[in-house]
Amino acid sequence: MCIGAAYSSPCMADLFSDDPVEAAPVPPAADAPLADRLRPASLGDVVGQEHLTGPEGAIGRMVAAGKLSSLILWGPPGTGKTSIARLLAQAVDLRFVPLSAVFSGVADLKRVFAEAREHAKAGRRTLLFVDEIHRFNRAQQDGFLPFVEDGTVTLVGATTENPSFELNAALLSRCQVLILRRLDHVALCSLLDRAEDVVGRALPLTPAARDALVASADGDGRFLLNQAETLFDVALEQALDPTALAAFLQRRVAVYDKDREGHYNLISALHKGLRGSDPQAALYYLARMLTAGEEPLYVLRRLTRFASEDIGLADPQALVQCLAAKDAYDFLGSPEGELAIVQACLYCAVAPKSNAAYKAQKAAWRSAKDTGSLMPPKHILNAPTKLMKDIGYGRGYAYDHDEQAGFSGQDYWPEGMSPQRFYEPTDRGFEAKVAERLRYWAELRSERRSSDD
Repeated sequence: MCIGAAYSSPCMADLFSDDPVEAAPVPPAADAPLADRLRPASLGDVVGQEHLTGPEGAIGRMVAAGKLSSLILWGPPGTGKTSIARLLAQAVDLRFVPLSAVFSGVADLKRVFAEAREHAKAGRRTLLFVDEIHRFNRAQQDGFLPFVEDGTVTLVGATTENPSFELNAALLSRCQVLILRRLDHVALCSLLDRAEDVVGRALPLTPAARDALVASADGDGRFLLNQAETLFDVALEQALDPTALAAFLQRRVAVYDKDREGHYNLISALHKGLRGSDPQAALYYLARMLTAGEEPLYVLRRLTRFASEDIGLADPQALVQCLAAKDAYDFLGSPEGELAIVQACLYCAVAPKSNAAYKAQKAAWRSAKDTGSLMPPKHILNAPTKLMKDIGYGRGYAYDHDEQAGFSGQDYWPEGMSPQRFYEPTDRGFEAKVAERLRYWAELRSERRSSDD
C-alpha cells in the first residue's frame, strides 16, 4: 500500500504502471498507514498552504477558472506537493500521470508523451506530475519543452531545491513557480487532531510532549504523522512527558544539504546576523550549521572573510580573533575547538562595523584597471644604476623619517593623475582614530604645499 499522496512521493506501483493513476483517489483501507488514511480529499483539506489553495491564491484562482498552467511546486519535504498535484488534476478533470525523476529515464518520458497524445486525440488532457524534477539533467529537462508548449501535457514538477539553480531557464519560463511553506505549528497541530479523530483516541502525550512532538517535525507533515503512528501502535500505561518522548522516538536529523540551497541560506543568515550586530541570532545560525554537519573550517573561512569585509579597521583584532580560532580548532578538533569558533563569532557580532576597507578595495581595483599603464612619479622610484639616476629616478625624494612629525606630504601619484580617495574610514571603533590621523596628515600636507608655493 502506498503512503498517502498528501505527504509522500508517488508510490512505485503508480510510477511504472501501464495504466496511469486517474484523478479520483481510491479510498484507503482501514489498516492503511496513517498518512494514507489522512490523504486530503480536496484542495481545501490541504493544510498549511492556504496562500496557494485559498480563493485568492494562485491555485484557487486556476481551479475557479477551470484552466491550469504548467507549474513548479517548490517547498520543503512533507508539505503536500504530491497531494496538491493529484488534487489539481481531479479539480480540473485532467488525467493524472505521476513520474519520479529518481526512477525514470528518457524511455519513460517518451512513453508518457506518446500516451498523452493519444488521450488528447480522444479529448482527455494529461497532467504529468514529476516528483524531484530537479534530478533530471539539463538535456532531459529540455525534452519537456515541445510537449509543454503544444499542450500535450500540463507539467507539474515538484522540487525541494531552488528552481532558479536546478532547472533550465527555458523550462522555468514556461512554468509558474509556486512556493509551498513549511508547515507551521497550527498546521501541524491540525494534522495531529485529524490523526486522533481517525484513530479514535488521543495521543499518549502530555501537553508539553505534544508540543515537543510538533516541534520535532520541523515543518514536515509526513514525518509528524509517521511519529504519531508509532505512538499509536504501542500500548503505553501513562502519557509521555517531553523527556520520555525524546527517549522513545528517534531524534529527527536536521534538513541540511551542504552543497544545496540550505547551505547558502544559512551562511547568508549568519553573515547578515553578524553584520547587524545581533550576537544571539548569529550564534543561532552558527549552531544550525555546525549541528547539521557543516564543515567547521568552512565556517571559519566565512568568519575570517567577514572580519575583513564588514569590520576591517574598525576593530583590527577581529581578524586576529578569527585566525586564532582557526588555529585553536586545528589544535583541539571537535567538539572542544568549536568553542573557539563561537568566541570568534561573538567577537565579530559585537565588534564595531565598517566596510570602508572593502569599498576601498573595490574602488582601487577599478582605478588600477583604468590607469594601469601610468608610471609612478620618478622621485619615488629606486635608482640602482647610474643611468637611472641620470634620468631622474629618485631625485627629490623626501625620506619621511627625516621630516618634521615623520611626514613629508609628498605627492605619490602618477603624473597626470590627481590624488584619489579610496579609503574613507568611518567614525566607529578604531577607525575613528584612523580618520583623525588622516585629517591631521591632510592638514600638514596642505600647509607644506602652501609654503612651497
